[in-house]
Amino acid sequence: MKIHKPKFWNSKASIFVYILYPFSLLIRAYTYLKRIFNVPHQFKIKVICVGNIYIGGTGKTPLAIYLAKGLQKIGKKTAIIKKNYVSQIDEQKLIRSNFENLITDSLRSKAIKSAEKKGFDLAILDDGFQDFKINKNLNILCFNQHQKIGNGLIIPSGPLRESLNSISDAKIAIINGIKDIEFEKLIYSYNQGISIYYSRYMPSNIKFFENKKLLAFAGIGNPENFFNLLLSFNLDVRKKLSFPDHYKFNNNELTEIINEAKKNNYQIITTEKDYFRIKNFNNYEIEYLKVELSIERGEELIDNIKKYI
Repeated sequence: MKIHKPKFWNSKASIFVYILYPFSLLIRAYTYLKRIFNVPHQFKIKVICVGNIYIGGTGKTPLAIYLAKGLQKIGKKTAIIKKNYVSQIDEQKLIRSNFENLITDSLRSKAIKSAEKKGFDLAILDDGFQDFKINKNLNILCFNQHQKIGNGLIIPSGPLRESLNSISDAKIAIINGIKDIEFEKLIYSYNQGISIYYSRYMPSNIKFFENKKLLAFAGIGNPENFFNLLLSFNLDVRKKLSFPDHYKFNNNELTEIINEAKKNNYQIITTEKDYFRIKNFNNYEIEYLKVELSIERGEELIDNIKKYI
């Protein structure tokens, strides 16, 4: 079953927003109570949280990998911490293929304890901004320039996990995209002292896909971001297929995609995260775009983070 993000999450002018708004108020109240009644656990090692308030598709995992590598280079023995969701094995595989130290557990606090026992200096939470049981030395919020904050409302009437006031809990914001002064002003209106940086995905195997007709498919938080990335590098995308985040493809669906590509002489391209999800399928005809995260003023970002760890 395919369940995509509703289009009304981008607008307040929908009857569904008004129908669902009372439930959003309940979610907001529930989050507030969690903040009040949860006592954050203190850890011996420093904890950085790479999180978001917009549901999915903001680039938390690539940023966690980028930071883990960068901080390890300056001598910090670093582990990435991820809550062990069965549906997110693809992200675990993606991390392990790019960084050696990943610790998972059903509770993030247990994973951090494990990192302490193993002698790590630093734990980077891939997600967990809304985990109020953990004391974080630094919160970093991720945004995507295309989705930004959607209609600015909390689920289910909007795409936010909590209210925009929570931006005040972060010291750094990373916007994936091009410079956006108006969006920066919005972020600063909730946190004047926050530092804002911009990131971009840089493909490393782009030449393989040049001069080919492409069938692109993606089951990530915001598939359009992947398609837009392909188009930004002038690739010839003839067909786009969107699936929900962490979508579990079956053999019949993948066979249909392959057959359609053969029929039209298309090269199939997907995301690296999707590729790890279908790796056990006979997928020799499916290729993925290998990307690396590039951050404008990246060295300054690492220096900024050092102040908190």
